[in-house]
Parts: sequence; C-alpha cells; structure tokens
Amino acid sequence: MNALLEKSTFGTLPDGRVIDKFVLSNANGMKMEVITYGGIITSLQVPDRNGVSGDIVLGFDSLEEYLDEHPYFGAIIGRFGNRISNGSFTLDGREYHLAKNLGKHHLHGGTEGFDRKVWNAEIIEAKAGTGLQLSYTSPDGEEGYPGNLSVKVTYILTEDDSLIIRYDAASDATTVLNLTQHSYFNLNGVNSDIHDHLAEFKSQSIVETDEDLIPTGRIIGISGTPFDFSSKKAVGRDIDTNNPLLLAAGGYDHCYVLDKDEEDLLHCASVHDPESGRTMDVFTTEPGFQFYTANSLGKMQGKGKEYNRRMAFCIETQHFPDSPNRPEFPSTRLNPGKPFTSETRYVFTSK
Repeated sequence: MNALLEKSTFGTLPDGRVIDKFVLSNANGMKMEVITYGGIITSLQVPDRNGVSGDIVLGFDSLEEYLDEHPYFGAIIGRFGNRISNGSFTLDGREYHLAKNLGKHHLHGGTEGFDRKVWNAEIIEAKAGTGLQLSYTSPDGEEGYPGNLSVKVTYILTEDDSLIIRYDAASDATTVLNLTQHSYFNLNGVNSDIHDHLAEFKSQSIVETDEDLIPTGRIIGISGTPFDFSSKKAVGRDIDTNNPLLLAAGGYDHCYVLDKDEEDLLHCASVHDPESGRTMDVFTTEPGFQFYTANSLGKMQGKGKEYNRRMAFCIETQHFPDSPNRPEFPSTRLNPGKPFTSETRYVFTSK
C-alpha cells in the first residue's frame, strides 16, 4: 500500500486560509506532492534507468509564486478545460456568458477557475492504493456557469508506478463540464527542452482550429502530416514545419481525437526520454487529449531553474475545445441526476 509520508502547511493565503501539502510515495522511489490550492501537483519524483529519482513536473517552491500569474502549472482545470469561443454558449435555449480571459474567448474555466480554488482534502483507501481525494463545490453562476456543481478529484499513486486521476462530478441543474489536469512534464528532469522526447499517439485525427485555436468544427486526418505520431517520433522533428496550424499555435497545442465510442480506459499516448530512460504511458476514458509543447513559456523561474519555451509538454485528457458550441462533437452536457465520472492514468517505467 502507498503511504502518506506527511501533511504539512505549504503557506497561507492573504485572507488567512491555510494551504496544506500532502506527500504520497511508493516503495519504488516515486513521490508526489500535492497542495490544496488548485489541487496542484507541485512535484512528481520518478526514478530514471539508474534508479535515480528526478522531479519531472514544472512548478514552484512557494505558495506566493502560485498566487502570481503562471500557465496553470500542475493544476486541476474546470469547470471547462480548453477554449470556449467568444466566452458564451447556449444551453436549452438560454445563452450563458463567461469570463473572456483569452482575448475574446474563455479559457480553462475563466478568471478564477478551479486552478485558483482551495480544495478540501481527505485521505482515502481505494483498491489501487491510498489516495488523496480533493473536493470542491462550485456555486451556481460561478464564472457564468449554471448549476451548483460538486466535484471530486482523486489522486492515487500506486505500487506499480502509476498515477491514477479520477474525476467525479454532479450538478443540480443542467450545465457543461470538461475537467482535466494541467501538469507540465519533462521526463529528463527539466534539464533541457523536450525536442528529443519520443512520442507515439494512438490517434489518426485532430480537431482543426483557426488562428485563435478555436475549432472550425472539422475533424481532420493527420496521416503523413507533422501531427502524425502514429509511430515513435521526436517531438521536435516537425514542430517548426511551415504548417498553418503549427504556426498559429507556435508549436503543438492541438486536440488529438481518439478512436473510441465507449468510455473504456484506452492507451492513448506514450512519451519516452532517451537520456533518462523514463517513459510515460497515458490511458484515459476521455474522447481526446490536448498535446501542448509549452510554446508560450519563457524565462520563468521555478524550483531554482529557468523555464523556457518548450521545456515541457502537457497531455491533457479531455473532451474537445468549444464543445458546448459544437453539437457535432462528443457532448459535455451534464444533467442533474446523472453524475459524471472519468479516469486518466499516467504509467511510468524506465529502462
């Protein structure tokens, strides 16, 4: 079983609320640190091929740094991950207006999304091991969304070196929901950029987007294009190709579509770092994932290092961006009396 190594105080908010830090570990040398502010994974220690542990996620050492502006390092994202065009959507004939925190669009739940909330924490025992269950109730109208929404996100670090993330939510009124986790990974321990990481995705298509990275409504095939990771390929090989979709994003920041109709746990992606020998395999019940190569990151200090452009990648398992405005996409509608559940697993190996 996993062990709760410690619970400590990570810091105090300006309003006096205390932010706790929890540390979970397993017998193989993996260790994860999580804080109750934003449900942020502040550190994830994973052994390399020589058994030497290294922190493979970007973040900060202090609460004050997380309170400043940052690109959602390690946070729970909600109510709606990714973009909603023009900060609005219509549900059952009623139009809802959201915060426009990305130009004229809405991103990652708004001005104060779930990444800026204080979550309640509870240690639980699950079949897979000891878990940290975080809970938050988003009141009706928060950031413009309808319904009182109760959310639980559970992190479980297993003895077979897996990080399981389970999402559960229920609303008392019809609403929309798209939860995800926004950890920035660098499998070589954040010692260089991720251009040499080798990625392989079980996806044949992506969501086409415009110059604002808003979906056009088309799902496009990617065989033979710079987006094709059907066989193992260096992330940096095609990242600067003269392709309009890549140019608009400054690299990869696109939703990969998974070929699945049911909510089974599907192996969707694998990323390997040849230098350290670490591999991360991703499994999800979601219909897609956003692959992001930290194109906007630049000269930000964290954990004694300078985080520069493309120093990390994100694989954010989720529904498609702008789904509330795209009835042709898998639905993000959440009805009262029909709870939402989802699971993602990050499995780590080294050789």
